[in-house]
Amino acid sequence: MTNYLFIYHGGQHPENPEDMESVFKAWNTWLEGLGDSVVDAGNPVGQSTTVNSDGSVDNHGGSNPAAGYGIFKADSLATAIEMAKQCPILVSGGQVELADIFEV
Repeated sequence: MTNYLFIYHGGQHPENPEDMESVFKAWNTWLEGLGDSVVDAGNPVGQSTTVNSDGSVDNHGGSNPAAGYGIFKADSLATAIEMAKQCPILVSGGQVELADIFEV
């Protein structure tokens, strides 16, 4: 099994408490459905800062900043992609970026 970093981008933030509750429920349902594949359910993240190789700093996190992350195990990239296709952030217009994590 390989661990995959899921990096969430974009998506719309709920505008009222009822929508927020619905979003949390969707995320909890998705995570529960993944069962033992969940290594670290992750969290949302704030505004990112990028330090470039020349020492300059970009306080906007690039053109597609991260909105959150999670770490999940899967037996293949194809399986991880299928897991990501069910992620609730996609419903709100977001994206999921996947990267396999190498053990060192």
